Amino acid sequence: MIILSKFNSALFLDRDGVINYRPPNDYVKKWAEFEFLPGVLKALKILSVRFQKIILITNQQGIGKNLMTHEDLHIIHQKMLDEIKANGGRIDCIYYCPDLATKPHTCRKPGIKMAEMAKNDFPEINFNNSLMVGDTASDMTFGRNAGMKTILVGSQNEVIKKDLVDYYFRILFDFAKSVSAND
Repeated sequence: MIILSKFNSALFLDRDGVINYRPPNDYVKKWAEFEFLPGVLKALKILSVRFQKIILITNQQGIGKNLMTHEDLHIIHQKMLDEIKANGGRIDCIYYCPDLATKPHTCRKPGIKMAEMAKNDFPEINFNNSLMVGDTASDMTFGRNAGMKTILVGSQNEVIKKDLVDYYFRILFDFAKSVSAND
């Protein structure tokens, strides 16, 4: 169980693999390809009452590869937010990086540019009292680089150094249940 009173400033969430299914060797390019993972909508309802801010941060190099446009991504995100809100949850803000992984000086995770953008927009965020939930080493490194505790979800085949992960849960809903156990 996570002692949430220590970590209630902001919850940072990755998207693909945490909120929705990550297509193998592909990108979610349109809403018809977006599918929430089991329990995510219930999890976000629980988490919405426990965290001051919920921030989604996501690398979206499908834009950089010209497989989709910024507008395509905005449509996906708006429909995702509408579905989350209709189920009693919330996400306060979304930051995404369209850059290719090969681009130098990028906003991509594991760099913390998107965390800095969130802090600029929401100065009350304290990274030392925040959590990062993701499904990749890049997500975990992002959290560490920003000074957050990290939560790995999913059953990735990717090898992730244990020193990057503070907590592990099978799915976001399992994490949310753990958080609500603090009530």
